[in-house]
Order: sequence, then C-alpha cells, then structure tokens
Amino acid sequence: MFYRIPKQLYLWLAVLIFGAASSVTRKLTELGAQNSVDGHNPISLCNVLFVGNLCALIVFITLFWQQWSWSNLKQLSRKEWLGLVAVALFSGALAPSLIFQALATTNVNGVVLVGRLEPPLTLALSVWLLGEWVNRWEVAGAIASFIGVALTILFQPSTARMLNMGGFMIGVGELLTAAGAVALAVATILGKRYLGRVPLGIFSIFRTALGTVIFFFTALLLFGKDHFMEAFSPFLWKWMLLYGTVIVVMGQTFWVTGLRASTISMASLAASFTPIAGIAAAYLLLGETPTHAQYIGGSVILMGIFLSHIGIQQKMPVTAAESRVQSTSTEREIIRAIGFKGI
Repeated sequence: MFYRIPKQLYLWLAVLIFGAASSVTRKLTELGAQNSVDGHNPISLCNVLFVGNLCALIVFITLFWQQWSWSNLKQLSRKEWLGLVAVALFSGALAPSLIFQALATTNVNGVVLVGRLEPPLTLALSVWLLGEWVNRWEVAGAIASFIGVALTILFQPSTARMLNMGGFMIGVGELLTAAGAVALAVATILGKRYLGRVPLGIFSIFRTALGTVIFFFTALLLFGKDHFMEAFSPFLWKWMLLYGTVIVVMGQTFWVTGLRASTISMASLAASFTPIAGIAAAYLLLGETPTHAQYIGGSVILMGIFLSHIGIQQKMPVTAAESRVQSTSTEREIIRAIGFKGI
C-alpha cells in the first residue's frame, strides 16, 4: 500500500504534520498540567523542547549517519566549523527557546502568523549582505508579509499580555516570536554565507546536538538544577515517544521522501501552506479561533506568500522549474522554508 502512494503526497502530509506541531505541543503541556508530579508539570515546554530535540537527533542520525565520515569531516574548513557553531546557537537553541516561551504566553495562531516574519527578513538580509537578486514579485510578497505580521502584532486584543513599546501596546508572545524569527533569519544568512558546501546530514546533526546542549546548560544556569527534574518522567516519555514518532519521525521522513521526488516549485508551494495548516490545527485541536487582528494580518500574509511563490516560479527557467530537488544546497534551502524542526 505504501509503495502505491505517490511520493509527492508525502510532501503535503509533512506540511500538515509540521503545521500541527505547535498545537500538539500546547495540547501536551495542558495534559501535563492536569497530571502534575509533585507540583511540577512533567510535560513542560522546556522538557518538550529538550526531549523533542533528543528525538529529532535520533531521527537525523538514522537518516544521515553515513555522511559523518572522516573524509567529509576533514574537508570542512575552520570558517565552516565556526559557522556551524553559530547556526546551532541561533537556530538550534535561541530561536526554539524564544518560540516555545511565546507558546506559553500567547495563542498558537499568533505564533504561527508572527513566525512568518522570518522569510521577508531573510530575503532582505540576503539582498543586503549577500547581494542576491530578487524580482518585483518577491519584493512585493516580502512587503505584504511584513505588513501582515505588523498588523497582527499591533492590533492584538488588550486581554493578551502586553508591553508598552513607545506608546504601542505589543503582545509579549508576539514579541518573543518576532525575536525568534530574527534569530532564524540570522542563522539562515550564516548558513548561506558559510555552509553551502556542508552536507545536509552533518549540518542537521551538528545543529541539533549542539543546540540541545546549549539550551540544556543555559536553562540550568537561568532556572536551576530542579528545572529538568521531570525530564525523565515515564509519563513525559510515554507522550514524547508518541510525539516523536508522529511529529519528528513521520513528519521529517515524509518531508525528505516527498522532497526528493518533487520539483522545486512544488516543494516551495507545499511549504507555503504551513501557516494555513497551523491555523487549522489550532482550531481543531485547541478550539482557537483567530482574533480580528489575526484575520486581518493573516489575510495580508497569505497574499504575501502567494506573491512570493509567483516570484520564485518566475526566477526559474522552465527546465529548472521542472527539475527534481537533487543538490544538497537546494534541499537545505527548501527544508529551511518549512523549518524542518518537527518541534
């Protein structure tokens, strides 16, 4: 049965899984709060991030262990190793920590929509720092997405946790998500600048492993040794094994399988549907309906995604648009568009 499923369908299944990841995370933390152990939530956001990263690391090692050969490792330059460390810090530790903290202070829809700040930021930094050429459709899409995010942030209801920023009331969760998007954009630029030759397996395993270590010791330093006291709770691991199997293993396996059987334009189109899947999952799993600000901002963001997709298609010659995703650099660029985090 599995062999008869079109491989491109796996791409869309992965989008649905990754889109639901934030809602599933929130649902699990609520379940943990209802089954506290000695007054502590065993499925706290920090525990989910830590154990989820361990699950992701197992998946990456399973998929890419062959790339960790001595011949591949010794070809990496000092700049590439420093670039890997920097990317692990920004995208493996800082960004997920900020986004998970945002999930604790605002609704999932806010995190999903404000997280779309990353693509226009990345585009702007690519033009400024890397001298990349973009067409007018991509510029229009980036501007629309940025405006949509700004509308989502500035018109949040007063019931949310707010900060006064120069007369503007801005939600704490939205601000944390925006900071996480900035960290991801910086990591992407560093990856483009220094890690173009690094194999995907080395990149993914190193980033996840070092990011997990940095996050663990930073949390210990900030919150104390009791912060992870429930990290090895049987109740936590029971749910994390299910979470890891569905979100991490199935999601990332489906994504890689579908990606390698799809054209570049098809992969880009599928990735652009991630926020729609995220909003739908928030409604179905958590009963969250978008606020008035999120309806307005989300509509503008979707328009920006549509314009950007037109720009991506127009940049590619007909032959390139129909080509398969084969090179490591192209594969990593498309993987970055969806996050490929699974947590």
